Amino acid sequence: MVVDVADSAYPKHAIFTEAEHIPLIDLSAESNLLAEIRDACKEWGFFQVVNHGASLELRRNIESAAREFFALSKEEKGKVKRDEVNPLGYYDSEHTKNVRDWKELFDLAVESPIVMPVSHDSDDKELMEMHNRWPEYPPNFREACQEYALEVKNLAFKLLQLISLSLGLPENHLDGFFKVHASLVRINYYPPCPTPDVALGVGPHKDSVGLTILAQDDVGGLEVKRKAGGAWIRVEPIPDAYIVNLGAIMQAWTNDMYESVEHRAIVNSERERFSIGFFFNPAHYVNVEPLKELIDHQKNPAKYKPFNWGKFVATRRRSNFKKLDVPNLQVSDFKIAAEY
Repeated sequence: MVVDVADSAYPKHAIFTEAEHIPLIDLSAESNLLAEIRDACKEWGFFQVVNHGASLELRRNIESAAREFFALSKEEKGKVKRDEVNPLGYYDSEHTKNVRDWKELFDLAVESPIVMPVSHDSDDKELMEMHNRWPEYPPNFREACQEYALEVKNLAFKLLQLISLSLGLPENHLDGFFKVHASLVRINYYPPCPTPDVALGVGPHKDSVGLTILAQDDVGGLEVKRKAGGAWIRVEPIPDAYIVNLGAIMQAWTNDMYESVEHRAIVNSERERFSIGFFFNPAHYVNVEPLKELIDHQKNPAKYKPFNWGKFVATRRRSNFKKLDVPNLQVSDFKIAAEY
């Protein structure tokens, strides 16, 4: 596997610290739960949850199936390789911000098919259906993935409601944006890398989603950029915990009260690593803008112009397959210039 090197993105040029840890929240707690979520969202944009109620058996099933799938030959995995027409399935040449990642992946829709814009052109109204591609082997792969996806979807709604309450909004206030949703599960496989000082499994980025819910194995490798100070913080693996990450949509909805933060995945020279991400996405037609309940035109005016989520993702998706001559689109590109 060959990767491109972008000096500003790679570990040898960064500052690490293990003195801090992202917040760990017990979802079964009866007191201070909303305050803990509010503080974690405001100060970090990331937190881990335990006692979350999601089935550990289904998690074990998909983890086992993933190991079997990625152990297959390149030829076998290539039978379900994704492309720009239908970006679901296996892939081994992902780019993050125009830099090649050191990883293989398998993407699947939680509810197939997903309807998305054909292009990023705002005048192009054509839509396409994205259908899951399923490998023949291992034989239990499809069932394991589908059962896991539905289980974590339930956790995603639970977390969405807690976040809504933490903002002082009704519990179900954000649910309507996800009544029809385009959520994805991504299984990441990071092979051992002989040069971990000049490569990253995934380069620094912010997710384009509402929420990301990540299961990582005991190898670890996820790092979060601290809002205060900019140091990279290693997210220590906690058995059976899930890592929750606020995405670009949440940042825009909350008018920067809760921010999405940069994160990346480092690689290991000796051990392979797996992680499974659940990306909680609204429907393609959802227009994103600061929630009117959180805006005060005098004290806290809207900081973002409305933007269509489907077109936002269609624009970002172009750089997954090839280098572009323009930077990857970010939620900050929709910011309204401050008046002085």
